[in-house]
Amino acid sequence: MSDRLKHVTAAILAGGQGTRLRAVVADRQKVVAPVAGRPFLYRLLDQLADAGVRRIIICTGYQSGQVSDAFGETYRDIELRYSAEAEPLGTAGALRQALPLLDSDPILALNGDSFCETELPSLLAAHQSQATIVVREVPDTTQSGRVEFDTTGAVTSFIEKGQTTGSGWISAGVYLLNLEVLASVPVGRAVSIEREVFPVLVGRGLRVFRTDGRFLDIGTPESYANAQRYFK
Repeated sequence: MSDRLKHVTAAILAGGQGTRLRAVVADRQKVVAPVAGRPFLYRLLDQLADAGVRRIIICTGYQSGQVSDAFGETYRDIELRYSAEAEPLGTAGALRQALPLLDSDPILALNGDSFCETELPSLLAAHQSQATIVVREVPDTTQSGRVEFDTTGAVTSFIEKGQTTGSGWISAGVYLLNLEVLASVPVGRAVSIEREVFPVLVGRGLRVFRTDGRFLDIGTPESYANAQRYFK
């Protein structure tokens, strides 16, 4: 365990409706869906606890009560708090709503329906910009989109999914974000961090942190089944 992250607040995005997953977990918020006998979100909480994080804000939306009821106010040595959106705000909008609860700069943000093995203390040590995206190389970026960057790690462009094939680097859904980035997000409407915030930061302090750790998500029945096998 490292002490580097004990003063960093993490935010987990857990508000998605999980429409593609309803064929197998129709009655639950997807982060509560069982993976190898435990709700999936516990996998992220354990990862953050092992890295030394001591405060987490869970951004909820769809079936928000299921999430707060399942995880409560503490887990291991972590304080858990919740920011529940009354209507869908998108990934950036949810973080913007939670801004009053985010008391570190930068903050560590994670998608609640994916898991990436990465050295989080090293990510923090490498963060020297407005925003840092953890990226993972995959054999085919068709279903994920692609993050392009130069030899210094500065992001040069994003390519939407379906517009490219072959190997490349994808976002792993883990970010370090300076508070000024979140403060610039418009309020009162849904905002996507991937499609609206990050593209604006290209050339203005958006960088990558490369990892070769395992990456998986639970967004589809197929990937949900893969996660069961991985964690088992």
